[in-house]
Amino acid sequence: MAGPGVSKGKILVVDDDRLVLATVTHGLAEAGYEVIDADNGDDAILLAREHRPQLALLDIRMEGKSGFDVAETLRDVYRIPFMFLSAFADEATLAQVQALGALAYLIKPLDVGQIVPSVEAAFARLRSAEPAPREVPAAGAVLDDPLPLAVGVLMHRHRLTRAEAWQRLQRLAQEQQRPLVEQARRLLAAVEELARTAG
Repeated sequence: MAGPGVSKGKILVVDDDRLVLATVTHGLAEAGYEVIDADNGDDAILLAREHRPQLALLDIRMEGKSGFDVAETLRDVYRIPFMFLSAFADEATLAQVQALGALAYLIKPLDVGQIVPSVEAAFARLRSAEPAPREVPAAGAVLDDPLPLAVGVLMHRHRLTRAEAWQRLQRLAQEQQRPLVEQARRLLAAVEELARTAG
């Protein structure tokens, strides 16, 4: 636990649902993070420019600028990594999440007890992959954990709970005699191919 005045990291949280925003902001602050919050994409970009957070947690579907719009600006202009928090898990959304280079994709409804470990894992990954000065990693380089995305695909496609989708992914990996991560990557590759051919 961070001591008084010691922050574990600065996070921008963006969600147009005020209750979700307040809940997530409070939970992350309690966990020792410095939190900046916004309930729309335009304010999010202004706050990112002013405060330069180390990580952003973005809702996807909002009035005005979407989470995808905000993510592009954070990535291309400010080099700020981001995660998505959304109720949507359709193939097109997941393909865009992956194309943008998100660190993680969390599917609502979630409680803060599930969000905080994901945020801590993201910070750990960022610290272990900090580039040398002036060296910027490729946008997709940080998306090295396909498991949450694959679980989201299975949840949406088969109307499963998160636990059921996780079990199904494990079962598929066992049946195919593949490592779990490889099975997740193959599933995502198939989704991306579907999205390309549908588009």
